[in-house]
Amino acid sequence: MPVKYTDELKARAVELVIHAQADPNTANGAIARVAKELGVSKEALRVWVRKHKDSGTATPADSVDLEAENRRLRAELAESKRANEILRRASAFFAAELDRPSK
Repeated sequence: MPVKYTDELKARAVELVIHAQADPNTANGAIARVAKELGVSKEALRVWVRKHKDSGTATPADSVDLEAENRRLRAELAESKRANEILRRASAFFAAELDRPSK
């Protein structure tokens, strides 16, 4: 008797496979690995992924607004550089304080 899986489990499994296949380091054997982790049949998962891809639904990687993500990352990098500069100056200040002879 076939096992019935919830639509939520199917969607999450397909999402995990698509994310794994998007990364070249984890693409090889993604379906088998995810199927084993979730305890579902490899062939069932393969069918779910194929149906998802055939339906033309945008993958998570396609749906990301790359320009907005790029702007966010640039702002985050600029903030990190500012924080790094503040920490570098504070470190130099306190190192100089430690080197001064005490009275």
